[in-house]
Amino acid sequence: MSINHFELNAVDRAAELQGKGASRRLRKQNLVPAIIYGGNEEPTAISIKLNELVKSLEFEAFFSHILTINVDGEEHQAVIKDLQRHPAKGFPMHADFQRIVKGQKIHMNVPVHFTGREDAPGTAAAGVLSTLVSDIEVICLPSQLPEYLEVDVSGMEIGDLFRLSDIKLPEGVVIHELELEDGHDRTIVNMQPPTVEEVDADADVDADEVPATEQNDGTDENKDSE
Repeated sequence: MSINHFELNAVDRAAELQGKGASRRLRKQNLVPAIIYGGNEEPTAISIKLNELVKSLEFEAFFSHILTINVDGEEHQAVIKDLQRHPAKGFPMHADFQRIVKGQKIHMNVPVHFTGREDAPGTAAAGVLSTLVSDIEVICLPSQLPEYLEVDVSGMEIGDLFRLSDIKLPEGVVIHELELEDGHDRTIVNMQPPTVEEVDADADVDADEVPATEQNDGTDENKDSE
């Protein structure tokens, strides 16, 4: 499977195979219940092989790519919109997919990659690069959906920061938050000064924290007076 193309095989679930009880039975068969919705069509309940879905989930790109889902021989173009995992073991328990309609824009959260950290002057000066986002919601046509957004921090000095509006976007892609009337052009990364722990020289020291060899219990003084 190429990371540029993800294809899943699924089976249409009949009405009697839906519901909590049916979902538990599917999971015992190593199948993951899922649904495909949107595109002016009725939702389609499906099941996907657990190992096939787990393998796809290993790739970050799976979450920001157009997926091909084969349902009983019929292809559906979709994106993953929600994934429920087991709270303790982490394996997928249910997935929601949204159909793609040609020419219709979609909202997707795409990862943000920060590059050039080691080359930044601020890093050389012992500054601390603080990244405040891991993904950002964008709006675009399906054909324009980026795999990720890249932010080059190699020129950052201590005190520098980047905001949402500083991101270089591919053609046709906009940031949802900046399109809102009350949208906030928030900071996504900054270079903070080095953190230095101050030591109070006048602070009281507990005797229990002083090595025994450095403690004087008066024995030597008593010996001198003998």
